[in-house]
Amino acid sequence: MKTLEVNKIEFTKEYPDLAEISNYLDKSANRYPIETINWKKYNYKPEVAFAIAYTNKEILLKYYITEEYFKAEKDETNQNVFEDSCVEFFVSPEDDGIYYNFEFNGIGTCLMGSGTGRENSARADANVISNIRRQTSVGISPVKERKGTFSWDITIAIPFEAFFHHKVESLKRKSFRANFYKCGDMLTVPHYLTWNLVETEKPDFHQPGYFGVVKFI
Repeated sequence: MKTLEVNKIEFTKEYPDLAEISNYLDKSANRYPIETINWKKYNYKPEVAFAIAYTNKEILLKYYITEEYFKAEKDETNQNVFEDSCVEFFVSPEDDGIYYNFEFNGIGTCLMGSGTGRENSARADANVISNIRRQTSVGISPVKERKGTFSWDITIAIPFEAFFHHKVESLKRKSFRANFYKCGDMLTVPHYLTWNLVETEKPDFHQPGYFGVVKFI
């Protein structure tokens, strides 16, 4: 099981601009690869890494991707963004079995759900999702599949309030269980990459038993 430590960042603003967050993560945060191929049938591996930090109010993420097929057609909240070029963050704040799945395509469209497994995961209210700040290098207009080497990134700020089944007021010295993913279910060449190993017969990211550990220091 993988473990990573996440540093707290102090900004001058309580909710710093995403451009400032992006710049900080570029220059000062470690990058962790998402490179595990768990299912031999899907052996295409784009280059993917992420950086993570936190403040008093938000978890900060930035994903860096280079892939040969890119698509971002979904432009409405809670559409199936996993069918596009998609990055994901699945996380359990407590040991109660409940996790949250945050999924984003290349234009920042978000699907968010929560539950204890695929069978009972329910999509979150759009008002909750609207408070998740995101900025991508692609913009916000839908993109049909394009072929050829393409690099993009997305910066995300998840407010503590997004964990609506829990009361998260501070992250310092806490540990969450989590996994980080890259997928593209409906691309010409589908792929399913994970940060922490997932040992299932078929691709399935809704597997909290295979989450790694994220320690907020």
